[in-house]
Amino acid sequence: MIIVADTSPLNYLVLIREIELLPSLFGQVIVPHAVLAELRAAGTPEVVREWADSAPSWLEIRTPSFIDAGIKLGRGEVEAICLASELQADQLLVDDSKARKIALARGLMVAGTLNILEAAALRGMVDLPNALRKLQQTNFRAPADLVGLLLERDAERKESSGRNLR
Repeated sequence: MIIVADTSPLNYLVLIREIELLPSLFGQVIVPHAVLAELRAAGTPEVVREWADSAPSWLEIRTPSFIDAGIKLGRGEVEAICLASELQADQLLVDDSKARKIALARGLMVAGTLNILEAAALRGMVDLPNALRKLQQTNFRAPADLVGLLLERDAERKESSGRNLR
């Protein structure tokens, strides 16, 4: 499975101390140099910079062979989309709505931080309400109705699995 990540999901998973969900869910994760640079940039939370400075072995850094100058996004998003396209990635991890639309238009499958947390919750790897609470303590923004839907689905799953245990 080929997974390429943009900056945002990595940043927020580090901030809420759930970054190890990525190798558990996907194994190897590939990022372009621009994403690593953004994670190390001044103004990035110190814990994120420290994580990026000692990036784990499951994080592979690659350079896309072609940068599409027609994509009008930040450097990390552009390189992540180009790299995901080049590698024919199974999934691009990205939160920005414009970047998601461009990636989808190029035939890429996308998932964001919320998708990652829900996938991990489905596998019993994280307590979704707790993870979402931690995420809401950062500057992460998501529509309240989407967060509510995720919590509702999680509660229904827990209730259903509780019934199945009886």
